Amino acid sequence: MTPSCKQVLVHLDATRAAPLRLDVARRLAQQQGAALAALYATVPVYLELPYAPDGAPGVIPGLMEVDEERRAAARKAFDEAMKTPGPVATWAESSDVPLIPSVADQAFYADLLVLGQRDPEDAASWSVPPDFPEAVLQASGRPAVVVPYGGWPGAIGSTVAIAWKPTPEAARAVAAALPLLQRASRVHILSWGEETQTIVKGAALDLAGYLRLHGVEATWHHGGPEPEVLGEILLSRVFDLGADLLVMGCYGHSRAREWVLGGTSRTILSSMTLPVLMSH
Repeated sequence: MTPSCKQVLVHLDATRAAPLRLDVARRLAQQQGAALAALYATVPVYLELPYAPDGAPGVIPGLMEVDEERRAAARKAFDEAMKTPGPVATWAESSDVPLIPSVADQAFYADLLVLGQRDPEDAASWSVPPDFPEAVLQASGRPAVVVPYGGWPGAIGSTVAIAWKPTPEAARAVAAALPLLQRASRVHILSWGEETQTIVKGAALDLAGYLRLHGVEATWHHGGPEPEVLGEILLSRVFDLGADLLVMGCYGHSRAREWVLGGTSRTILSSMTLPVLMSH
């Protein structure tokens, strides 16, 4: 069965990166012949501020106006974008609290999400939780292309790098990326660490064979023992290869209602300069 991507869902918020994310989502949808939906979802401003019981009743109406101004600005930017050539997206809004479950509820019905990297210099980045991309990945179980906050004006998926290790997260990321991998001109597989010897007699299965069955030829790069600063080395190798998409698993665990990232995933999400397709 040929994999396909028929529904893309892009998250929009009050940040200056949101229109750049929408542009990437439109290009991905056009490339895949997919429908595109936009979901504007943010944390109400009054929840971003420290709790002040004495002044809260008088302050909240003004903060709700700020929310409405942000939403209106985002909708205006969305409407302007829809006037330019490309797929026309649907628009939806969610003001549910907590935010992550409401976004995940919509994500269940998309083949691919488009989320944004956090911009520490943008005050409006607080309109979503600090761990928003990884929390949505964990809550929805859907793959996502995370877009750098500076956007990505170039090609997406022409040269793809796969960060591979034999884990469920990486396997799901590769499977989700197949519609993009099949269109790529070059695919590189990057791996580190000791190669495990699976005790299988006869014709054992492997990643190269799996990709080949799906019409994808890949070049393998084994980097030797896994370094402590794998995230930085991975980004350096991806840059050297001229990749315009990185495919990898998102690693972490839940702890007291907080999603705690693994070291490599944390480095990629904070320092990425190219789109990254992730799956948990």
